[in-house]
Amino acid sequence: MTKRVSLLIGSALVVLLMTVGLLTTPAGAEESEVNDDVELTEEQRAEMEALHHNAFDQHKVIIEKYVEYGVFTDEKGEKMKSYLDERFEKLKENDFIPKMDHNHHKKKKDDNNS
Repeated sequence: MTKRVSLLIGSALVVLLMTVGLLTTPAGAEESEVNDDVELTEEQRAEMEALHHNAFDQHKVIIEKYVEYGVFTDEKGEKMKSYLDERFEKLKENDFIPKMDHNHHKKKKDDNNS
């Protein structure tokens, strides 16, 4: 029963992560939908850290299952988990306020045209 619940939670997390990716603003958007001038309290940061930590841990469990089932190689799984660790540290550096730089696509495009 607990495996079934874990699988259900993992599936919901995957759907959530995919949905979040679809809900971000388009690459050409001029304004960010994130309020950059907001500062979280110590309690809010601790809560966000715990939530993100749990989400990333669950994502790592999903990756490990894909490795176990042969969908990903061990190397690919480790690379993916390492990337999650880097994302978590970046969030931590930013006090768990997401930084969404949508202008980086425009910058690359401008560099190619010059």
